[in-house]
Amino acid sequence: MKRRQILAAAGVGLAATALAGCNKETETAAKPQEGASSETFSWKMVTSWPKNFPGVGVGAERFTTLVDEMSNGRLKIKLYAAGELVPALEVFDAVSRGTAEMGHGAPYYWKGKVPAAQFFCALPFGPNAQEMNAWLHKGGGLELWEEVYKPFGVLPMACGATGVQTAGWFNKEINGVEDFQGLKMRTPGLGGEVLTKMGGTVVNMPAGEIFTALQTGAIDATEWIGPYNDQALGLHKAAKYYYTPGWQEPNVTFELDVNIKAWETLPADLQAIVRAAARDVNADMLDDYDARNMEAMEQLKGEGVEVRRLPDEVLAKLKVMAAEVVDASAAADPAASKVWAQQKAYLQRLYDYAESAEKDIYNIRG
Repeated sequence: MKRRQILAAAGVGLAATALAGCNKETETAAKPQEGASSETFSWKMVTSWPKNFPGVGVGAERFTTLVDEMSNGRLKIKLYAAGELVPALEVFDAVSRGTAEMGHGAPYYWKGKVPAAQFFCALPFGPNAQEMNAWLHKGGGLELWEEVYKPFGVLPMACGATGVQTAGWFNKEINGVEDFQGLKMRTPGLGGEVLTKMGGTVVNMPAGEIFTALQTGAIDATEWIGPYNDQALGLHKAAKYYYTPGWQEPNVTFELDVNIKAWETLPADLQAIVRAAARDVNADMLDDYDARNMEAMEQLKGEGVEVRRLPDEVLAKLKVMAAEVVDASAAADPAASKVWAQQKAYLQRLYDYAESAEKDIYNIRG
């Protein structure tokens, strides 16, 4: 039985029985909600991901399926993989100008247009998925996100998370800070700015181009997400060393973008369905990454991949540089400055609690 039928039978049906005192669940569930529109919508959704890409790409596909099921086919969304309608890094622009009603990507991909966007995505040595979700949905972050995107005609929603990533794949050993000098690495967002400050060179490219660039030496290193996706891209066949932890991205939050003008044409029940589906995918994708990353890492180690931890000296230097980069990026843009001030204060409160709760349990258990 589909989700909408289960909800109708369990919710609407039970309510009818209680009020009417008779068993008319099926009859009640079959009736459309009072005031609901029967109008149907056919939308396009562009993404930053290759077709059927594990994790993030599958999560975007899951979103379209959920909306179709919960709306009883009243809102159908045709998904376009990266490059099918627009390039991977132009999803935000496509939604903003109305080329597609929806998009799915990573906010830091459009930091050149919206500098504050990356603060809703990933911060080096920043919040993990649990902390980011708390800030967005309970700490005022989502309202700030909507405020930042509104001038572009885009409504954002959190729609997926990776959890803690890895530091990436390298074709040279990282034994000290000096090894970052001249390093050509694919890494986006504020983490990329830290790499530049360390003496490296950032090369930004979509997933489909990474393997070839690493294999041919066009780049010396790359990070994508973690073992699950890295294995799917075959990165272990193009680089020798796999470093942890993912200092540059303790989490990446992905976004669902909706063209505001298109959004305003939807009746309230379809808007509610879109929001519910986004929240579902936001949680489900994180569960998927937690489970699949574990499995993929076990397999990679079994195949002889050399997994190393970055030296403490390197991590300490990266942390200092990261603080400087984040503060400078916030100071350079009024919207980013406002977002970072509120986010930083809220994250400190979360950290203070985690210090005596989450962290202590991990240490004791470990």
